[in-house]
Amino acid sequence: MNLGIEGRVAVVTGGSAGIGEAVAQELLENGACVLIAARDAGRLRATEETLAARTGGRISSIAVDVADADAAARIADAAVSRFGSLDILVNNAGRAHAGGLMSATEADWEEMTSVKLTSMRRLCKVAIPIMGRRGWGRIVNMSSIGGIYPNPKLLVSHVLSAAICNLTKSLALEVAGMGILVNAIGIGAVATDNWANNMLPAVRRGRPELAALSDHDVLAKVSAELTPVGRPGSAREIAAIAAFLASDRNGFVTGDTIEASGGSDRFM
Repeated sequence: MNLGIEGRVAVVTGGSAGIGEAVAQELLENGACVLIAARDAGRLRATEETLAARTGGRISSIAVDVADADAAARIADAAVSRFGSLDILVNNAGRAHAGGLMSATEADWEEMTSVKLTSMRRLCKVAIPIMGRRGWGRIVNMSSIGGIYPNPKLLVSHVLSAAICNLTKSLALEVAGMGILVNAIGIGAVATDNWANNMLPAVRRGRPELAALSDHDVLAKVSAELTPVGRPGSAREIAAIAAFLASDRNGFVTGDTIEASGGSDRFM
């Protein structure tokens, strides 16, 4: 399928690994110019070099903490100065956070809100005028199926995921007349480092009978139990959805949260 994004300029936050890296690769393979943003400059540079070699595409990077007040402007300025525009925005920065209301600290709320929601709002605000001048734009916000089917054991993450779904719907209605489409992806269990680092320890604490299993086998077992397709998703599968939503082939889907959870109606 020709996505019709050759020469378009995309920004992918959280682009140095996992789903962000997979989205960047998918967009590069379809001819887009891509700016990836993340905090770890060394890892970011390594990913940039890997993707450039793998795809032959035009890619650049910017080391930035999206929670910083000036991060959105810096990212947008970098995209325009290096590639001439900003047509596609994929808001992927953030991580899962295990815990309920009573265990979450004020610092947890502040950090997660800044990275997952505030940065998204700011990036959308700086990107939309640039997209509007060209009469074409696509925004894809990474959320979680927990924003639709909340799990109290991940209360902070899922409250913010619900806010992302609402922001996506509201913003889509605001900017549809400008030729800008805004959608979210409600992600379920996907095998990434983020899952291993942030979710796996919580699963192990709650499931002592899994102690003898490897990380890979824990994910496989839990996914088989909770996901109708019987396995976790892959970053490339999420990337394929994101690339379609961010493409010219998508002209009529906006304001939606696409569930990518293998049929599961709960987040482990």
